[in-house]
Amino acid sequence: VQLQASGGGLVQAGGSLRLSCAASGFTFVDYAIGWFRQAPGKEREGVSCISSSDGSTYYADSVKGRFTISSGNAKNMVYLRMNSLKPEDTAVYYCAATRWGVDNCNLHGMQYWGKGTQVTVSS
Repeated sequence: VQLQASGGGLVQAGGSLRLSCAASGFTFVDYAIGWFRQAPGKEREGVSCISSSDGSTYYADSVKGRFTISSGNAKNMVYLRMNSLKPEDTAVYYCAATRWGVDNCNLHGMQYWGKGTQVTVSS
């Protein structure tokens, strides 16, 4: 099983980035894929999640209206489009997979985790 996040970088406040998560080694359509982030000195938190089977989504309140999650099932990919970025969005972003649907897309519900990608938003 492998989840590989990419697309992070340094961007100015108000800018945009698109993160990608490439999944392999499991039946993609049976899982929900989530994005999480961890800022220095803070706990890891959920950002967004999408069901690969029915496309249902979840967004944390802090990113609603700014971030958009999508999936390319044919390519086993999940994307996170981040617009209007703020300095408080600075964190390492991780993608993870859960067999138990979007409702269980939380820190304790994920079966597989990938390595993160750094997002830094300058003010």
